[in-house]
Amino acid sequence: MPDDVVAARAVAEEESAFAHPPVDPDVTLAYGDHPDQVIDFYVPRVEAGPGGSVPLVVVLHGGAWRAPYDRRHITPFADFLARRGFAVANVEYRRGSGGPVADADAAPDPGGASPIAGRWPDTFDDVAAALDALPDLAREALPQADTRRTVLTGHSAGGHLALWAAARHVLPADAPWRTARPVPLRGVVALAPIADFAVAGKLDVCGGASRQLLGGDDRFEERRPYADPALLLPTGIATTLVQGRADLVVPEAVAEAYADAAAKAGEVVGVTLLEDVGHFPLIDPAVDACAVVAEEIAQLAW
Repeated sequence: MPDDVVAARAVAEEESAFAHPPVDPDVTLAYGDHPDQVIDFYVPRVEAGPGGSVPLVVVLHGGAWRAPYDRRHITPFADFLARRGFAVANVEYRRGSGGPVADADAAPDPGGASPIAGRWPDTFDDVAAALDALPDLAREALPQADTRRTVLTGHSAGGHLALWAAARHVLPADAPWRTARPVPLRGVVALAPIADFAVAGKLDVCGGASRQLLGGDDRFEERRPYADPALLLPTGIATTLVQGRADLVVPEAVAEAYADAAAKAGEVVGVTLLEDVGHFPLIDPAVDACAVVAEEIAQLAW
């Protein structure tokens, strides 16, 4: 397929995914004092099955860890999952701040450049704190949720955070986010995740966002063991990657590199490749790829 056709299709996919109006949550609860330290909860839109409880899906949004992209853009996806019968927790976290990066090639801001990706260590502090607080908050907000059947999902940069959050028990011993045992999860479904920082860097994914997340070139190699999912294996937690083969934002090679790293570590990671699908259909309730994602989550949750 000609490059201009591929690029035009990618633009159309992004426009479709962002055309849905935001969906307000049923409840929002804080897990910290910062305005971004909140979780939106969505009650399942269908009756619970036998026993009256439903699985809990935890959503981590993408946006290259950059400040302009908050959880609101993924609320239609959260609502889509709630309409599929899941209880849903949509996590916000602190993202990049400071001045723009002129050479970044993520979606442009009005000033024509993209802000810095992520905050070190705040972004990781928040995801760890949210996951630690989640069981108690979910019991308050979603009494029908069975936290023993929790599936963690995330898109793009959020896919990275989902993989990272599931690997906290294999972080280096001096990592402040390390846990003594695996987080109690049924599994992880990572959607076009930035899952291997070395490959993402070579491909300049999101304008070098992974390097910015770790504080720039001077700190990148030092901090990679604390942040790169491809170095945090095996996890012992069931993991599936869902990847569009036509993804121009986070190419298929990134997912393949993570799966290869897992195999070398003795762990099997499922990879569901979707033909003629780019980056954004995975979170677009209007297209079939989103239904595939919901089915992958259901396979682990139920």
